[in-house]
Amino acid sequence: MAIRAGIMGATGYSALELLRYLLRHPEVEIAVLTSRQEGNPHIAAVHPSLAGRLDLCCENLEPEAVAARCDVVFCCLPHGVTAQVVPRLLEAGARVVDLSADFRLKNAEVYRQWYGKEHQAPQLLPQAVYGLPELYREPIRSTRLVANPGCYPTSAILALAPLLKRGAIRPEGIIVDSKSGVSGAGRQPKLTTLYPECNESVSAYNVGRHRHTPEIEQVLSEAAGGAVEVVFTPHLIPMDRGILSTVYAQPQGQASEEELLELLREFYRPHPFVRVVEHLPATKDTAGTNFCDLTVRVVRGRVLGISCLDNLGKGAAGAAVQNMNLMFGLEETTALL
Repeated sequence: MAIRAGIMGATGYSALELLRYLLRHPEVEIAVLTSRQEGNPHIAAVHPSLAGRLDLCCENLEPEAVAARCDVVFCCLPHGVTAQVVPRLLEAGARVVDLSADFRLKNAEVYRQWYGKEHQAPQLLPQAVYGLPELYREPIRSTRLVANPGCYPTSAILALAPLLKRGAIRPEGIIVDSKSGVSGAGRQPKLTTLYPECNESVSAYNVGRHRHTPEIEQVLSEAAGGAVEVVFTPHLIPMDRGILSTVYAQPQGQASEEELLELLREFYRPHPFVRVVEHLPATKDTAGTNFCDLTVRVVRGRVLGISCLDNLGKGAAGAAVQNMNLMFGLEETTALL
């Protein structure tokens, strides 16, 4: 019997990418799409590229009604909204993959500090599993609530976690410098993402206060077994999709470039969607895929890592499908290669 899947908040870029993956998934039936838009628009009116591929309308449904028709629900709703919806979905019997940030942080007070609002379901934070299979594969298999990682954190964590776990770099003084395509800002119009504003321009934003900072620090601290602090600076690049992160760290002892590359190869050998490469990866290498490409260099006594992924693929929808596959005991790569 097919897994019945629903998407709450089906109008955004991540939801469109998710639908593209699910349409080719042999074990999934797309059962429900929700939107707050008036008139229950057909999905092809919202996403014209889906014309002739999916005959469903977006409905404005309560969580219980969605759960009654679904085995798994992907939440592509805004931060703050999801935390109000997820408890009702779980109580009604659905499993949940949440693409918002509402269940990524384990501490409700940290969430309040960075998101400026009280968490609406703090009782669920301990049971939510961070949806990065490369670090949390087994807990993901048994959970009913996955917190899908942010796109920037995925790129940074995959580059740094193995080095911290193996004690190859120091946990302090880490710098994460990231560049993202404009789709990472979402589909809602904003001044900074209007074509005349962002085309032919590169800009840093939210310097020192980007909300992905505590997410990166939380997961890296777990990997290191102690506190990790990072300086994270995101940049907007005038392209549709893709993230390239360059991370800088101080080595712990002596290690050559080849030794560090081999450390990464060994760590990611069991993980099908991380490719450790010797060349310098580019965003086009991973565009439209669920891969993350990594490499490492030693430059003037510092360890420099480069991580590259598609912010809508491994940074969002691809990771969500990967997590769903694990939750339902399917081959992890199903519909993703």
